[in-house]
Amino acid sequence: MRDETREAREEETARADAPATAIDIREVVKDYGAVRALAGVSLAIRHNEFFTLLGPSGCGKTTLLRLIAGFEPLDAGRIFLYGEEIEHLPPDRRPVNTVFQHYALFPHMTVAENVAFGLRRLKRPAAEIEEAVRRMLAMVRLEAEAHRRPHQLSGGQQQRVALARALAPAPRVLLLDEPLSALDLKLRQEMRGELQRLQRETGITFLFVTHDQEEALAMSDRIAVMDRGRVQQVGTPEDIYLRPASRFVADFIGDTNFLEAEVRAVADGRAELLVAGSLPASAPAVEGIAPGARVTVSIRPENVLVSAPAEGTARARVVESTYLGPESYVMLELPGGTRLRWRRSNRAGEPARAGPGDEVGVRLAPDAVAVLTA
Repeated sequence: MRDETREAREEETARADAPATAIDIREVVKDYGAVRALAGVSLAIRHNEFFTLLGPSGCGKTTLLRLIAGFEPLDAGRIFLYGEEIEHLPPDRRPVNTVFQHYALFPHMTVAENVAFGLRRLKRPAAEIEEAVRRMLAMVRLEAEAHRRPHQLSGGQQQRVALARALAPAPRVLLLDEPLSALDLKLRQEMRGELQRLQRETGITFLFVTHDQEEALAMSDRIAVMDRGRVQQVGTPEDIYLRPASRFVADFIGDTNFLEAEVRAVADGRAELLVAGSLPASAPAVEGIAPGARVTVSIRPENVLVSAPAEGTARARVVESTYLGPESYVMLELPGGTRLRWRRSNRAGEPARAGPGDEVGVRLAPDAVAVLTA
């Protein structure tokens, strides 16, 4: 017990001494002929962080991952890993491992042999390899499958083997290039939890690439939203979803309403707004806005509050309603013709659903409005 306590203290000390920044990306540029894939990207990814690069196809997220892994050369900029400049190092000398979309398991090897492959290439002692394989298979809950071959496993099991193989050499950073995209919905949902658990248990920095907004929101400590080779916003899932910095981010992450608003007053870091000519709202002020300015705001459908018409609400008419099981999407029309999407819960005990032609009262949830600057 005393030895275990000492080891725990030593691990805690090592974590405390670790640099705060795991990956430091500075003004990175990458061109493919006339196409600029990355246009001066800078990011600081923290030690022991689950960080996600999120964006549509062609935004540059996988290119950035490949530059960190060493599979592509930079055209300009610098990359540091735990303070060491690495862009000049070949892939096999960088303390990172990559899990790909297609697992690239060796079909002629058993599960255990696949997990041991990287350790054997590093010429680790046989006893160390055996212990690492045992520990990794226990971590991904595949001890019973050690002697099976990849074709005898499900897609989720194959993905866990690929993760175990990548984690076995104890890389300082694990790069994950859309590793869940080949799985069906239920398996993807299961693997999200597995990835989060593995990241917590290993303490390794995970850099995850996806175009799936739900995956990014569900798993990440922080997200960088990318578009056309540039980082549009970096923040926690809550920041990205509730406080998007631009119309692109608001539109790409989930569903939202874009409405025009007039700034009525600005004081103490708050902007008082009149949205769509009838909905009063308050939002954090953004740089450059002043009373009288016209701005675009983003309002998520679940933050539209609907009741019977009453004082303090704007009157609206239900245009259409689409039933989706646990919720309904309802289209409302405000005075003047502006349309507003409302996401309504279908929980038992909720008031009867509003139908086309019904009159309702509308207001906006406090702090639910984001003023967009671009």
